[in-house]
Amino acid sequence: MWISCARYHSSAKPCRWQWLLPAAWAVGAAGTAQAQDLYFAQPYANRMQLNPAYTGLLDDYSVTLSYRNQFPTLAGTFQSSQLAADYRFRDQHSAAGLLVNYDRTGGIGYTRFQAGGVYAYHVRLNEQLSLSGGASISYGQQRVSYGNLVFGDQLSDDGVVRDVSLEVADYQPIQYITGSVGGVLYAENFWVGAAAHHLNQPTLGFVTQTTLPLRLNLQGGYKVYFVKSSVKQVYKEMSLTPIASYARQGGSQRAEGGLYFTATPLTLGAVYRGVPLPGAPRPQQILTGIAGVSVGSFRLGYSYDVSLSQFSADLGGAHEISLTLREFDSVEAAWRRLKRRNYPAIPCPAF
Repeated sequence: MWISCARYHSSAKPCRWQWLLPAAWAVGAAGTAQAQDLYFAQPYANRMQLNPAYTGLLDDYSVTLSYRNQFPTLAGTFQSSQLAADYRFRDQHSAAGLLVNYDRTGGIGYTRFQAGGVYAYHVRLNEQLSLSGGASISYGQQRVSYGNLVFGDQLSDDGVVRDVSLEVADYQPIQYITGSVGGVLYAENFWVGAAAHHLNQPTLGFVTQTTLPLRLNLQGGYKVYFVKSSVKQVYKEMSLTPIASYARQGGSQRAEGGLYFTATPLTLGAVYRGVPLPGAPRPQQILTGIAGVSVGSFRLGYSYDVSLSQFSADLGGAHEISLTLREFDSVEAAWRRLKRRNYPAIPCPAF
């Protein structure tokens, strides 16, 4: 792909990148563009990324590893990895978490690392309703490896690429701090949440003052139970859960709807991303298939994005996998239930 390098030097000669991912270009170079957050197709396996108020709502403690490989047909894919851990304190009112993200693209050597702490406080409003509020603060760093760039003065008329360029490409890594807040209202059969990320809108641009804009997210769902029982500490469930979410960041917005079916230990889901919104450009449409299994203290989830738009189809879909080590103390939960100190479990999917 050939693009103008006028932003990097005075001449208008073209330069060649091995390949260019639009998201990385938006983060690193374009003055008019704004950066975007990573997206996970299993939002509830990565629920602290979705909303800090989910911290400690699903398990007594858990550790989750997630990996996403997007646009696999390109020479350099966009890959995201996440480590998430949360712990609910014995008072049942508060929980703490850790969230670490690492993104990279193969072609231009772009990487972004972000790590931070999360805290949530849970309140039981009445016998049916509970409320959780959460906040997070994170440190981030992003960088670009300029060794993969070929500038105009390296190109000769005979097609030979010289090793030496007079261009200066020694931009230092960008460091930033960002904060998020969120809340979730839930009961035995439904939940609804809202979150605001990047409240301070940190600067990310290497060349120009590109900002990471505020991201607003709404999510919710309703679970219909056909079977729900716990015999000899063995939990069994058969349910159907429709979900919906909406996200807005900068000038872009995304709406999606989906349906999960659970028959323990198996969960199957389908999510349609790209629901048309009034007054908004027609978005890229993607259908995501999700499958997950829960065995003992482990949960394993896999999803694949099937592109329904031609542009996305040409780039390929996306693979995503999540692995969770989790623990729920059923004996302690029974004791809390006798003392009427137990909180209802949030009914959102685990994948």
